[in-house]
Amino acid sequence: MKLGIFLPLIGARDAGHLPEVLTTAARTAEECGFHSLWFPEHVVLFDEFKSKYPYSADGSLPMPSGYGMLEPFTAIAFASAVTTRIRLGTGICIVPQRSAIYTAKQVADCDVLSGGRVDFGVGIGWLREEFQALGVEFEGRATRTREYLAAMKSLWADDVSEHQGHFLHIPPLRMFPKPLQQPHPPIIFGGHSDRALRRVADLGDGWFAFDVLPAEVVPQIEELNAVLSRRGRRPDSIEISASPYMKPGRDAATLRAFAEAGVDQVIQVVFGASPDDVKYEIETLAAELIPVAQSLQPRPRPHH
Repeated sequence: MKLGIFLPLIGARDAGHLPEVLTTAARTAEECGFHSLWFPEHVVLFDEFKSKYPYSADGSLPMPSGYGMLEPFTAIAFASAVTTRIRLGTGICIVPQRSAIYTAKQVADCDVLSGGRVDFGVGIGWLREEFQALGVEFEGRATRTREYLAAMKSLWADDVSEHQGHFLHIPPLRMFPKPLQQPHPPIIFGGHSDRALRRVADLGDGWFAFDVLPAEVVPQIEELNAVLSRRGRRPDSIEISASPYMKPGRDAATLRAFAEAGVDQVIQVVFGASPDDVKYEIETLAAELIPVAQSLQPRPRPHH
């Protein structure tokens, strides 16, 4: 089983510590044997909002007022410069609130600079107020995500790219360099709804189940397997990653249960306000979990 780290780097006005924190986290995670490092995305946040954060009981975002996150592709590019092996992912990139062309360019360039280590984690977003601040429609974001990804695939793979759709009109043009991973870096979908699982089956190379424990993810994997079968895809064509997030899942028993459920990678959240703090947390996780993970093989997922 693979182990990853979800690293929600946050800073306020005085964020001069973040370069050292990110350098320490990336190097320590790689040296300890973690498979991947994931960065979230919110370009702006709000002291008050009506949208419901899907991963807390009261719908609030567990972050102090006055703080924000590093932009994920900037963090990936930085982390790639101080590492050589660990994979680097967006967890997740809010595709429908962005420019499709610029995002395709960032994915490709980060893949080139990292030596082909990017995992493109994507989602449709939940924070209506963020879309409004960016001047982007919140409605229709799922359909827009599908169309944007279709355009991105052309930009990543074709010498001359073009796309004509409902939301996006790209005339024949060229975008270089192409990603090192061809036909494109893995597309990893987040989300737990039936529609989200259909997006995984239709367009994804992987699924990132967030804020789940093994018992919660089992029925979702069964449903995903069924949807894949209806699409004519094998269950093992999708890599499944799961994160307990803030839930109590940092122990050997939980890892074994995830493996039994058919999860390929478990991603643990790491908070660290200083280089020493983040180094200690990552090394502690490694000592507790890496030996266990190395002894586990995810249970094969049955064909339907």
